[in-house]
Amino acid sequence: MDILPQKVTALIGPSGCGKSTFLRCLNRMNDTIPGTRVEGKIFLRGEDIHALNFDLTMLRQRVGMVFQKPNPFPQSIYNNVAFGLRVLGMAGDRSQLDEAVQRSLEQAALWEEVKGHLDDEAQGLSLGEQQRLCIARALAVEPEVILMDEPASALDPIATLRIEELIHELKERYTIVIVTHSMQQAARVSDYTGFFWLGELVEFDQTDKIFTRPAHQLTEDYITGRIG
Repeated sequence: MDILPQKVTALIGPSGCGKSTFLRCLNRMNDTIPGTRVEGKIFLRGEDIHALNFDLTMLRQRVGMVFQKPNPFPQSIYNNVAFGLRVLGMAGDRSQLDEAVQRSLEQAALWEEVKGHLDDEAQGLSLGEQQRLCIARALAVEPEVILMDEPASALDPIATLRIEELIHELKERYTIVIVTHSMQQAARVSDYTGFFWLGELVEFDQTDKIFTRPAHQLTEDYITGRIG
């Protein structure tokens, strides 16, 4: 599978088929699970991310993650966005940090809603706002790739639409890989789609081809609801 820059790649398939496990391979989040082993190679701009000399901290800065359930830290809105910048030594002086926080919130389409409340607790935001805050937190450290694990599954339809609109806006600057349980969402937001079944990548192609002219019968059976 080649994940192309400034495109949205969706991963679809039934629950338990390996979508999220694969997604977590892309920034080595699975390393935190005892007993995990990996075969094969994953390259980021030609570099094998499992090479012994590959900087794991830098990998997770370059490949950010947004989880299924919003997970803002029990801190202020401002400190949530500034967290990664401070940890990675990217904060600069206060004016530079302020600019980075504002820029990230603007990119996540949240600035207008929170600009007068940056010292408020992040956990007081609505779920949809919390998810956009988590996206802003990921954007703040200037990643190249954003991984999203069912980012709208816990949200209401209006908040889901806002996240989908945001994905369209963000792909102008970032490469996005999204796991989704919704084939309709995959069709709406992605340029390429990978179909997983029982731990295997069955088919990967342009989204319109996957949904209209799949190459494999198993893909067609899943998309049409005959299995899954």
